[in-house]
Order: sequence, then C-alpha cells, then structure tokens
Amino acid sequence: MRASKNRDTNSLLKSEKISLYRFIIIYILLVASIIALISIFYYESQKKIALSGKRAILSTYAYDQIKKLKTLHHYFDERKEYPRNESFKSAIYDIEFVKIFSILKSPEVDFTRDVYRTKDGYVHYVKMLDEYYLGAKYLFIEVKDDGIWIAEAWRNIIFYSGISFLLLSLSGIFLAKVFVRPMRESIVLLDRFIKDTTHELNTPLSAILANVEMIDQSKIDPEDQKRIKRIVIAARTVSVLYKDLTYITLEADAKSDDKKIALGPIIEDRIEYFDLLAKSKNISFVLDIKNSRITINKNKIIRVLDNLISNAIKYNKRGGKIFITLKKNMLAVEDTGVGMSNEDIPYMFDRYMRFNESEGGFGIGLSIVNKIAQEYNISIDVASTKNQGTRIVLTW
Repeated sequence: MRASKNRDTNSLLKSEKISLYRFIIIYILLVASIIALISIFYYESQKKIALSGKRAILSTYAYDQIKKLKTLHHYFDERKEYPRNESFKSAIYDIEFVKIFSILKSPEVDFTRDVYRTKDGYVHYVKMLDEYYLGAKYLFIEVKDDGIWIAEAWRNIIFYSGISFLLLSLSGIFLAKVFVRPMRESIVLLDRFIKDTTHELNTPLSAILANVEMIDQSKIDPEDQKRIKRIVIAARTVSVLYKDLTYITLEADAKSDDKKIALGPIIEDRIEYFDLLAKSKNISFVLDIKNSRITINKNKIIRVLDNLISNAIKYNKRGGKIFITLKKNMLAVEDTGVGMSNEDIPYMFDRYMRFNESEGGFGIGLSIVNKIAQEYNISIDVASTKNQGTRIVLTW
C-alpha cells in the first residue's frame, strides 16, 4: 500500500504559518481600511447631495418667512406674535450672533455654513438678511431630516463593501497561495531528497554495522580499537538518522501495534546503545528510573527516546551530564548543554528547524517526537536557558 504523505508536508511549518498569517492580517487590515475610507467618502458625498436637495426647499421657506418678518417689523405696534409655519421651525439672531427669538427643536446652530445636518437629525438652513427686520441679521430655517438618504447610503455601503471585501479577500487568498508556493515546493523537494537518501543509506550502513560487530577487538592493538570505536560512534549516529528517515517515509502513518510497555528496560537499553557516543564527549548519565508503563508502539517509543538522548548528547557540553528521570506517567530528559532562548522554544518541534548549524542532521528528530506525542496524547513541556541546558518533560 502506498504510504500517505506526511502531514508535515501537507501543512506549512509553524514559522511559515506565522509569516502567512501576518501577510493575511496586514492584507485584510489594508483592505478594510481602504473600504472604510471609500465608505466614509461615499457617505459624505450622499450627505452633500441630500443637503443640496433640501437647500432649494428651505430657501423657499426662508423667502416666505422673511416676508412675514418684514410685515411684523412694520406693524409691530399692532402685531407682536412671531410668525410660525407648520412646515418648518425658525429662529432669528442679531449681527453679534445673539438669539432674538427661536422655536428651533435643535439647539445646534452654526453661522459658518448655509445648510447642515444637526446631530439630533434636523436640517438647518441659514439665511443672512439684507435688511435688519426686528434687529435680525440671521434667519435659521429648520426641518426634520426624514433619513431616507441615510438608509439608502448604508444599504449601498453594506452591499458594495461586502462584495468588495469578499472579492478582495479571495484575491488575498490567491496571493497568499502564490506567496507560500516556494516554501511548499522546497518542503516537497526536501522530503523527496530524504526519501531518496533513506534508500541509499540502508545497504552501506548495514554493512558497516555488521562488519564492525564481527571484529574481535581483543586481537587488535589499542590504537585500532580507538579507530573502531570512532567507526561505531559514527555508524550509530547515522543509524539513528536512518531510523528517523525510515519512520518519516514509511512508518509514520502506518497502523500501530500498541502494547503496554515497561519503559525502564528500554531506557537502559538505549543508554547502553549511546554509551560510546556519550563517552566520546566525556558525558555521563545520571539516572532516576522508577517503574512506569505506557501503552504505545515499541518502535515509536524507541524513536522518541533515541531522539531525546541523541539530542542531549549532540547539544551538550564536553564533560557535561544528562539527567534521565522516569516516574509514573512521566519521563524527563535534561542536559547541561547549549540551551536555547525562549523565543526559539515554540519552533523547536518544527520539521527541518535547526538552531545550531554546526551540528549535523536534517532537523527532523524533534518533529518526530512531537508527532508521536500528539498521536498518544503525551504532553511535552520544555524549559531551556541559553548556555545552561534544556529539560524536556513528557507526561501521559
């Protein structure tokens, strides 16, 4: 059966996702800002059109009111009632903007504009008088704004803004896909390279390990024994990488044969496997192993242990220590190595992520650990300090 593509290939790495999300957020904010500015401009233009339409009617009302004020002015001794009209309200002010008389509903008056809409929904028209009837220089005419233009403007804004936002968002998604395509293609190429490399590694690696194990070291001199140990260390290092590559390309999505496993003996076996590699850097193990069991596929838990231990050796200081603690439902691996910053910790489980270019590998070990942990609901907690070490705790 053909193995399905690894989920890490189908989805972007976390750092790449963050870049993509930032692009989308900036794009959406820019689109929303442009649409908002256009909407404001459209609303103001509709407001001006509506007020222009009102101006003609209000100027007619003002003309009628001026005639009545003129009549009242000339016959003030006989008539003292301010002229009123059911179609509008009015007010008069003197040249110093002091109110003479007003029946306006809205107290908001503005002498700088000839027609405007008040905040409480009225339209005011301001007419400067040529003659001072009753001492008035300014005449205000007021009508209630029916708000029809506002409803129409908002309908158009919501409809066209929605369509524009949808179309521009679809364009943004297309641009985002174009933006991430090179990243995706590079990941696919790297996966293909790993698969090809895995096939090429198998035969020479098996030959090296088989021949080294067949050598009787008691019959060779100490210098040759050192050389053989170096070969064994190198071969086992490559063997861990080969098993990781095999897991990614063949076993990652295969059905698991889970069993309840005692972790203590497996940990001791893996420490013995890495013993030569640890001794090459004068690294010692400090163990605190209690009885603990977990239901998991044996090969998968070995992948987890191998990667945690090999990383603790690889990134440790010469003469450092590795503390391995196993308790009920908890495993902790701590080293005294180079450590990492808090900013790097969220990305340490991304595939192909490497923070130390001087060390070998593809940057896939911890991504395997994370994937297996997610599969079995194992939580991972990481604490790390630069130049002091890293502690990784698994709980289940």
